Amino acid sequence: MNAFDTTSATRSINVGAASQPISLIGAQQNDLLRALSRDDLLALFGDLELVELPAGKHLFDYGDKVEYTYFPTNAIVSLQYVMEDGATTEIAVVGREGVVGVALYPTERASYSAVVEVDGYGYRLRTETLREAFYTGGPLAQQLMRYTSAMFAQLAQSVAGSRHTSIEQKLCRWLLERLDRSTTSELKVTQEMIANMLGVRRESVTGAAGKLAEEGLIMYRRGCVTVLDRAGMERRAGSCYQASSNKAAQVEQRAA
Repeated sequence: MNAFDTTSATRSINVGAASQPISLIGAQQNDLLRALSRDDLLALFGDLELVELPAGKHLFDYGDKVEYTYFPTNAIVSLQYVMEDGATTEIAVVGREGVVGVALYPTERASYSAVVEVDGYGYRLRTETLREAFYTGGPLAQQLMRYTSAMFAQLAQSVAGSRHTSIEQKLCRWLLERLDRSTTSELKVTQEMIANMLGVRRESVTGAAGKLAEEGLIMYRRGCVTVLDRAGMERRAGSCYQASSNKAAQVEQRAA
């Protein structure tokens, strides 16, 4: 690997038309990669690729063979299940805390679609490389298992929340999950997009957003939501958000 300099711990690659460096600081923007030791992370540098993740890009779709595993840094990826009638429901969301596209068996096919919701960057590995690292054991395998536990908790809370919470609570949780993975309190989303992901009518989202705005929790203008009162949003979201948030915090503490 002649392009890899262990002194500066960077490697140049092409992202689009420009040459971008892979560096320790850059890779460590993803929490799972940051939890690895310097030596363990450097061992992946020959296989890691820095990639641009534009909004709307499908990393893979239901039934696809998953070629790459993605570690987002500042991008946010929506995991979606598409019904037979074409309706889409979001089952989970992944940002810098996690990983997308873990396929541990060569014949495994995607059981959901992964779509970039907020553009940014991430690092990717070929799935066969990740499988080798996983079955070898060690720190990366441990981090993947911890994250899988947190993801199951998120899925369980999502199912419970879809049945036993109000539309206002659903909206608060949906916005908070993105705020947790964003570098700003301003989210570029539309009511139609939120309605599709929550599986509700757009009119329901309009009404719920109006209530939250009246309570001083958010400010909404076309295509953009700004969270004004984070603590108030968390209280409004209820126990489902708190439970999944606490689980994620426990995983991060164990990784530290």
